[in-house]
Amino acid sequence: MKKSNMIKSATSLTLLSALALSGCSANLASTASAASATTTSASSTSDTTSKVADSFSTDVKSGEKLVEDTHYSAKDVTWDSSSEVTINLSNPTAIDGVTVSDGVITITKAGNYKLIGTYEGQIKVEAADSDMVRLVLKNATITNSTGAAINVVEADEVVIYTASGTTNTVSDGSSYADTASGSPDAAIYSKSDLTLAGEGTLKVEGKYEEGIHTSDGLVIASGTLEVNAANTGIKGKDYVDILDGTVTVTASQDGIKATNNTDGNRGWVRLSGGTVNISADDDGFKAERVLEISGGTLNINQANEGIEGQYINILDGTVNVTSSDDGINASYSTTSTSTESASTSTTQTAQRNQAAQGNTGQGNAAQGGQPPAGGGAGGTFEVVDATINISGGTVTVNAKGDGIDSNGTATLSGGTVIVYGPFTGGNTSLDTNGDLLLNGATVTAANSGDMFEAPSTNSTSGYLKISNVSNLSAGTTVQVTDSSGNVVANYKVTNSSTALIVVSSSKITKGESYTVYTTTDSVDVSSTTLASNATLLGSFTAS
Repeated sequence: MKKSNMIKSATSLTLLSALALSGCSANLASTASAASATTTSASSTSDTTSKVADSFSTDVKSGEKLVEDTHYSAKDVTWDSSSEVTINLSNPTAIDGVTVSDGVITITKAGNYKLIGTYEGQIKVEAADSDMVRLVLKNATITNSTGAAINVVEADEVVIYTASGTTNTVSDGSSYADTASGSPDAAIYSKSDLTLAGEGTLKVEGKYEEGIHTSDGLVIASGTLEVNAANTGIKGKDYVDILDGTVTVTASQDGIKATNNTDGNRGWVRLSGGTVNISADDDGFKAERVLEISGGTLNINQANEGIEGQYINILDGTVNVTSSDDGINASYSTTSTSTESASTSTTQTAQRNQAAQGNTGQGNAAQGGQPPAGGGAGGTFEVVDATINISGGTVTVNAKGDGIDSNGTATLSGGTVIVYGPFTGGNTSLDTNGDLLLNGATVTAANSGDMFEAPSTNSTSGYLKISNVSNLSAGTTVQVTDSSGNVVANYKVTNSSTALIVVSSSKITKGESYTVYTTTDSVDVSSTTLASNATLLGSFTAS
């Protein structure tokens, strides 16, 4: 759990204790008054935070698409096969542009080099900084027990291309001879721009630290890539751009990440096509700056934090996240807060308090006499320059921490968002330190009911807070109908600890009444038909 969540859990316990001692309504009214006073005070705060989003060519903070240049073009993977220079790894010999010495095959100039056979040692690229070097792997096995198996020291760009119908393996050892700072630390290591492509399979075993690491930019254009790493699976400094292919990463630390946090328009990760599967013990898919998903499929099967970045923009594609902490987390380290941020924070506090007083559910769907859950506690924390924007695609999150968590703001304006969990205390399905805007996305989110954050009143869509579902068994589907009997939302209960479901979409209008049913029938999430054996749960008025 991240530090902010640890503090938040403690705050939640403190709030619940205060409610028990002094009474719910009195405490909430007092907190709302304090929030109002803080808002007035905050208006004089100066903006000393550097807005790093200004360096990007589009307004990624508002969810616009990245159009940043990379080193890659289609010509990088197009060449005349007759120009290939064959290197027989099982019996290498020095030729023009290639030297062989003491277990190191060094490529010294631009060209297309076809690698076949098996080699115990290192392939080193040490060409001119303007040279393009292509390594065409054709059933090649390269193993280096004391260092990087492929080590790019100098070149303009290196392309590692797997030939159709071939399986190629690159691996290092668990200990390196050279452990100085800045030395290679991955089975495939590059100080230059790196492109991975092809029609075959590349298996990478990073037994020392990283599987693949470039201190420049990385593009995965095509092919099948399988990475196992003792530390991070795939690391690019300036960017990691996944265009197509099938990428599978298993890592003991982070799965895939970009690390540049100093250059204005770098440090980003993008998935626009292909399929990415990640199992990681720490963060799954991570960017220091912008993380964009505009197509393809991302499956995070295991991670602590599933997706993490400063600006997280999901525009299209399919995203599935399973995490032991937050599913999707937007954060940015800063020590100062802008006027806008501080005001947003206190406004959000007041909104949560208003929601906690019970104005989100009416009619015979009683609140069960239970004291209202406290808000996501985001109002007690700094609102940083970070955001989550979801405008398309299908996003499914299974989280033990917060499902969707922004230390800044979040805007859900399109696509389908389904959040399962958390089903233990101290976290909530949708959590922001600033405004949570429900602006048209179809959202169904359920948790244990321990905490709840009211969306911003500036949201264009209405939402329902369905809070009397603690007796529903896993497998039950909750269906929501409008006044005409049309089903506007479906949610399938996956955990018997479910006690609160939040539903929102463009079909739900603030102030209107909706009827909620349950059914054990198999119901598709997009179904607009009420199940034949549906049982009335209650009526709710949308907020």
